[in-house]
Amino acid sequence: MSSPSDAVDAVDAVVIGAGVVGLAVGRALALAGRQVMVIEREAAIGTGTSARNSEVIHAGIYYPSGSLKARLCVQGKELLYGYCAERRVAHRRCGKLIVATSPSQVATLPSIIDQARANGVMDLTLLTREEARALEPQLECLGAVHSPSTGIIDSHALMLALQGDLENAGGLVVCHSGVERLRITDKGIEVMATDGTVLRARTVVNAAGLHACALARHTLGLDPRHVPRPWYAKGNYFTLAGRSPFERLVYPAPEPDKHLAGLGVHLTIDLGGQAKFGPDVQWTDDPADLQVDPDRGDAFYAEVRRYWPGLPDGALQPGYAGMRPKINGPHEPAADFRIDGPAVHGVPGLVNLFGIESPGLTSCLAIGQHVAGLLR
Repeated sequence: MSSPSDAVDAVDAVVIGAGVVGLAVGRALALAGRQVMVIEREAAIGTGTSARNSEVIHAGIYYPSGSLKARLCVQGKELLYGYCAERRVAHRRCGKLIVATSPSQVATLPSIIDQARANGVMDLTLLTREEARALEPQLECLGAVHSPSTGIIDSHALMLALQGDLENAGGLVVCHSGVERLRITDKGIEVMATDGTVLRARTVVNAAGLHACALARHTLGLDPRHVPRPWYAKGNYFTLAGRSPFERLVYPAPEPDKHLAGLGVHLTIDLGGQAKFGPDVQWTDDPADLQVDPDRGDAFYAEVRRYWPGLPDGALQPGYAGMRPKINGPHEPAADFRIDGPAVHGVPGLVNLFGIESPGLTSCLAIGQHVAGLLR
């Protein structure tokens, strides 16, 4: 009987995970001339984190200067707007208001603008209450910051466009293909599928999202010191009955005395004008826990009415939940993206993507370029 190493199919590059980031990475590698196979355990592309988020194109405001999140978000935003225009992916540069409803929040507004400028985002403006209400008459606040380059996008249309580019460049997307483990050998990296198939690749990119840390832990030959602990922060959304009274996104300003795993219960709108509120932060040990508890709506009413006191009783309906693939715990500062290439862990041809939460969607094209650069 042959060993797994004797019964493998040789491929050039394998990307594990066909979410928006995995597809963008596969596209970048294919456009660089690599023969790429993107493998996905589910029946279709983009059914995980990529299908359960706010669909916001972020400006790059909050992230620490010099971080991967800051750099790749700002770069990715420009790439994404250009790509959407070129590929006719539905999107809208609607803008966002970051609103202060308490004196302590008002005090944070100038620092938000300073942080954005340090990240290369130069278009933010400070608004008085009257100026903010002139833009959004239903809004209540003490002051606000306007971010005109924030937008919304049809994430599924984006992923279909990325898949089309990948396949047009000779790449392949294969669904129903879960991966059990990886093994580092002197002939390449073996990808062992749950159905017993074994592929040997020159390059493997672990873009498995919520399961990236687990897959890295099941990579024989990778030092476990290079694998972070996964944490899961569920985000619940509630939808608004009827059309949104707001034209722009509305985000609460950060509370200086609170450590937040998200950006607060904010209002986003989709391309059809439907409003949703969320996500909140609910830490869980189960990444498959995606049921929305209707009782959490009570807290949503209280949070939303701080900036929209006109929210009617009974107007919020349980929507959907997403899961943030975090690599920091509840009482730790938000972690940066981890894009670990051979220079980090010493394994030729392997790139692990850890903690690719928001702004992963905005950053996807920039992440693709970054990973392709690491493997060039």
